[in-house]
Formats: sequence, C-alpha cells, structure tokens
Amino acid sequence: MTPAKSKLRLFLFFFFLVVISLKAQPQPYVILISFDGLRWDYINRNISPNISELSERGITALSLRPVFPTKTFPNHISIITGMYPENHGIIANEFVDIKNDDEYKMWDKSIALNSKWYKGEAFWETARKYGVITASYFWPSSDVDNQDKRPDYFHVYEHNRPYPERIAGVINWFNLPYEKRPHFVTLYFDLTDGVGHKFGPDSEEINIAIAQIDTLFGLLIDGFREINLLDSINIIVSSDHGMTEVSNEKLIVVDEMLDGYDYLFSNTGPFMLIYSEEDDTEKIYGILKEEENHYNVYKREDVPEYFHFSQNYLIGDLVLIADMGWSLINQEQFERIKETPYPSKGNHGYDNFHLDMHGVLIAAGPSFKQNYKTGTINSIDIYPLLCKILNCTPAENIDGDLKRIEYILK
Repeated sequence: MTPAKSKLRLFLFFFFLVVISLKAQPQPYVILISFDGLRWDYINRNISPNISELSERGITALSLRPVFPTKTFPNHISIITGMYPENHGIIANEFVDIKNDDEYKMWDKSIALNSKWYKGEAFWETARKYGVITASYFWPSSDVDNQDKRPDYFHVYEHNRPYPERIAGVINWFNLPYEKRPHFVTLYFDLTDGVGHKFGPDSEEINIAIAQIDTLFGLLIDGFREINLLDSINIIVSSDHGMTEVSNEKLIVVDEMLDGYDYLFSNTGPFMLIYSEEDDTEKIYGILKEEENHYNVYKREDVPEYFHFSQNYLIGDLVLIADMGWSLINQEQFERIKETPYPSKGNHGYDNFHLDMHGVLIAAGPSFKQNYKTGTINSIDIYPLLCKILNCTPAENIDGDLKRIEYILK
C-alpha cells in the first residue's frame, strides 16, 4: 500500500470516529421560560429564593435589553427569531397595514394566528431541520395556523389556563419516551405583567406576584427533580420587557393638536404610529414637532438607528415616542380618564435602552458557566445561543449575534 493511500485510510478512519462520536452525544435539553414583565431588578428584592438559587448555580445578566417597542408580542418574536421587529414583521401589539387594507391585533385570534404576519424563522422551525423535537406551552406565534411554523407540540393560548396546569404539561412532555420527548420547550407566565400594569412596579402587589411566580418556578424545579432530569436540562429564565410608573398627571392628547387633519393612528401610551397621506404628513409632522414636549416625533426614515425601527412600511409615516412615564393618548381616552383615574399605574413600550424597560436573563444547566455574573445582554442574541446549544445552524437573515453572548457558555 502506498503512503498516500495509507494516510487517506487513516484520515477516513478518524473522520468516521468523529462522526460516530458526535452522533453518540446525547442531545441537550433546553427550556426557555418567559415571565412577562419581570423587570431586571425584581429578582433583587430578596423574595424569590428559587430563582436566586438558579442564579447562584448558573449565569446572571445585569439585565436583558429588549427591542423597541418594548411590548409583549414584538419582543417574544424577537427572542424566538433573533430579529428586530422591523424585520420579523410584528412591529407592535397592534398595527395597521395601509397597503393591504388590513390590521393586526394580538388579542384577536382570528388575526394573530394567521401565519402571514410572521416573517421570521422561529427557533422551533430551525430545530426541525436538525431533527430536534420542540414544544411550547404558550409563546406568541407558537400556535399559528401553519403547522410548518409551529413546534411539534403546542397549545393554543388560553390566558386563564392555571399556571400549575402549564407546569404539569411541561413535565409530562419531558417525561415522554425518549424518541418522542422534546429537547426544546417554551413556557410562558403573564402574572407579573398584569399586576405591574394594574398596581405599578413599586407596589406591594407586585412583590406578592414576584413571590408567586417564584413559587411556581420552584414547582417546575421539583418536577424536573422527580423525573431525574434536573441536572440534564438547560434552564433559561427570561422576560420580554420591564415596567415603569405612569399616572394621569402625565398625559399628551395628540389629536387635540391635529384637529382638521386626515390621518390614522395605532397604539397609545408609550408610543404612537401615525399613518397619513403624503401631502398631510409634512404638515402633521411640523405641528407635532413644534409642540414637541415630553415626547419625540420622527418621520419613519429618521427614527434613530439604534431603535432599528424604520425599515418597514407597517411602522407608519410618523413615530411618536413618549418620555418615560408619559402617555400619548387621544381625546376619547382623555374624556374617559376625566371620569375615572388612569386605568393603570405601570406601563412599558418606551425606549428600550432605559433600564426600567429591561428584563431578566438567568440560565443554568450543563451548557452554562456556573456562578457567573455579566452585564446587559441583548434579547435578539438568545436565538443564536439556542442554535449553539442544540447544534443547529441559525437562519441566515437574523440580527442576533452569537459572538455577543457565547461567552456565557462553558
């Protein structure tokens, strides 16, 4: 046998061993949990011992920076796709599609479950290409009407589904026979968001809610322990955004300034999108710019680049962003508020660089460093992190970057 043939056989032999070794490695487990509205500092109030225990044995970020606007649906979709809202298409919880005479509303299932709105590739779609079984006990877009864009196992969102039932469902999935068992699962809780809106981020009620979700997290940990998988699962605790105080002393009545002009708007509170005819856009912009006080108004193409909120016609012609704690409203809302106090004491949707809007990121498990504290992490980088852990190649058009987050892995 010639030396060249001998080297080739040796190379092929070692290549074969590497391939066999990779196939023999057990596929990791990952659960991605979202506690809606869990602000970055809530976990520092010494009322969440179970979450604190996870932090001590894993990695803890100072905060998780959401995308703008800091609303529920845009941010959950950004986490699961690694894309900014201007690219994945869900630019707000509600918005207007002027070109196609259509509208999106997250609370209307006949609209929100239509897969046409979701332009990004969710992680469960990516994972399917690599043979990873996935499941979702609630996550925006996990229950859309196209089975190719859903996880292998999922539930259609039911807001009042008891939290213990959700936890039991996740444990049951992880307890399936190995060949049917998911290796990536999402789990969603809304409690801290609802309470934060109603009572505010510094209320006694939100502290009670934090303690409650910590108890629920403890139930999940106990469930993993009972099925002997606690040491095998990579647990990622995240939140979509934070919360800040608002009041009826900080209101901006937008349509009061625009009487006589023809326009549409969507969203009120922390930001507002205005759609108008081209001839009126300049005039409306000029008025809003002249009256600019406790808000900023931008033409879509002039929205600061750091917001990544200009490269999609759905955003509208003008974007108004309120100062922290201030609310952009219309006259109808103002009249209602005069009769009763402002309906909530907390809100989100503001500047995603303000710490009040930041969420949490804590992770522990076989893939993560232990007792590791780090600074702020970007939520769009979670998708490439999931790809790295579960050995998948990310979609090509993502905005997330593994280089900014992979240092938290072992």
